[in-house]
Amino acid sequence: MTKPTYDPADDDGSALITVAWTGTAIFVVTAAIAVFVEPFRLVSAGVALVLFALGMAGMLIAFAGAVERSRTEDIGMGGLYFLAGSAPKEVQRHLMGATAVQTVVAFTTASIRPFTALAFGILVPMFGLGVAGLWAARHGDFPKRQKIVPKKSASTSGKNRKGKRP
Repeated sequence: MTKPTYDPADDDGSALITVAWTGTAIFVVTAAIAVFVEPFRLVSAGVALVLFALGMAGMLIAFAGAVERSRTEDIGMGGLYFLAGSAPKEVQRHLMGATAVQTVVAFTTASIRPFTALAFGILVPMFGLGVAGLWAARHGDFPKRQKIVPKKSASTSGKNRKGKRP
């Protein structure tokens, strides 16, 4: 009996979509409870800070992966973190949808209870962007990098502006 091996080609990134929605659900529930239950606000702030930290780690890992891929592919920030042109519409809808929900809930709850720990919720959308970046760095479809051949200029060919050697 052979042991199954991990093949990255079989990984479609659906686990990252699940992670994005799970983090979003945890944030929504804790923020909603914190609006009405004052002692729960510290729990909500803790959840927001953990999601922020995970998002920042995800963004850094995604950036490192994108740097590696950029040797052969043209990767832009819009495609990396917002999935613009690099992900199927369904994936983009899920990951940007989760980020949008995080943003709306963060601003809504912070507006309902200003000057409280709910303000930490404003940091949570970084989690959504970090997960999207991880998806794009691993599964994104980016155009191949084109080789650019520099033109020889007068200064590099040993000739002056008039085309004559000095």
